[in-house]
Amino acid sequence: MNRYLKVIFSVALVAIIAACATFYQKTYQIQENIARGQFEKADKLLEKDTKWAQNNNRVLYFMNRGVVAYMMGDYSKSIDYFNQADYYIDDYSKQFGWEALSLVSNPMVKPYRPEDFEAIMVHFYKALNFIALNDLEGALVEARRVNIRLQQLNDKYKDHKNKYQHDAFAHNLMGMIYEAARDYNNAFIAYRNALEVYENDYTKLFGITPPLQLKKDLLRTAKLSGFPEEVARYEQLFGIKVPDGPKKEEGQLLLFWLNGMGPVKSEWFITITNFGFNNGYVALGNPELGLNFSYQATLLTPRERTAFKNLSFFSVAFPKYVERPPVFRAGKVIINDTIIPFEKAQDINKIAFQCLHDRMLRELGNALLRVATKKAMEKAVNNENENLGTIVSIINTLTERADTRNWQSLPYSISYTRVYLPEGQHTINLNFEGEYVNNNTIDVNIKAGQTTFYTFHTMSSKTMN
Repeated sequence: MNRYLKVIFSVALVAIIAACATFYQKTYQIQENIARGQFEKADKLLEKDTKWAQNNNRVLYFMNRGVVAYMMGDYSKSIDYFNQADYYIDDYSKQFGWEALSLVSNPMVKPYRPEDFEAIMVHFYKALNFIALNDLEGALVEARRVNIRLQQLNDKYKDHKNKYQHDAFAHNLMGMIYEAARDYNNAFIAYRNALEVYENDYTKLFGITPPLQLKKDLLRTAKLSGFPEEVARYEQLFGIKVPDGPKKEEGQLLLFWLNGMGPVKSEWFITITNFGFNNGYVALGNPELGLNFSYQATLLTPRERTAFKNLSFFSVAFPKYVERPPVFRAGKVIINDTIIPFEKAQDINKIAFQCLHDRMLRELGNALLRVATKKAMEKAVNNENENLGTIVSIINTLTERADTRNWQSLPYSISYTRVYLPEGQHTINLNFEGEYVNNNTIDVNIKAGQTTFYTFHTMSSKTMN
């Protein structure tokens, strides 16, 4: 019997140790190539990794392939990959077999359900792809879907809804696309909606105030739409006059700066105390963190109730984000003697932290029940067979892991600026400052009366804390 138990333990230990690595560690080579801008290498590694495309992480596989294809300039293929990711997001539903297995192991055994903001970023990248293909209508559809999906996600949450319920940058992007299509009325409405979200949500949650460029675009489209009262109201509110638009011989350049790399998930452990049974409920919590949860004792089997009485405390694992601060803190466009700064419009890093915090508030109770059930099983088995109980105890300890999967190729933040240029070919100087100074040049072809979109990504980030 002892030999049999040792064999079980040895096999389980090998499997568990392999599973204990974080998702970042497991996919390090691919992520490192992406972070270094070596997209061809990353693409080849992704193409070879057929298991990733078929296992519980397939949605992350297609998200990463979509980013890599976009960076390589293969916009149609990128849309295809993001469509597949979008399919798995829509298709995701609780599977009771996986839910039951996760109760006795950990959430990593389930198909990955993207964080809410990750589902949103799929539409952002699809919009960028459609813009690159000069399909403004397709880009508008994706920008609209950002806010539709946000509403759908939050409608599902009865309690502890996300604080990230509206996306200012999506409205801002809609305004840019509408304006590029010369639909100034809808552009004005989109810019106005963006302003409201920046003022009501983003300033408080993420420390992002309405960009000056947004205010200028709002004033300009209000004038082009024939809204003199709105022009007067916003001129007084902003303390600026309506800026001049591009001259007849000029076109517009909208530059997006994707800076750094988004956070990576790790894990942390907290100690939970069993406060015992009271009035038909079992109470669990951590007074120092202000955590208190209770469960109906009738939901537990007699064996589990007996085991719970002998359970004093236990540790539970939760996911946490580890920030990857970008190397560059500021960027600007230099054209001749004119300097035009980039303005931050979206802080993906802060949105990620907020979304995970809100989700943990919703799911904390289930996590505690999962670990408590495992511990109760351990006690019950130990009462019947001490050797087997010891093995279950070790396995429970090793399998208590948080879900450390996440979309790691997202940028840290998004900034933008708008420039008017004469028709023709132009070489634009880009300057980025932070840990060191980085100078780049890009070539753009400007057409009079049209808007040209360009995306530039600096992926340098500091070492994770």
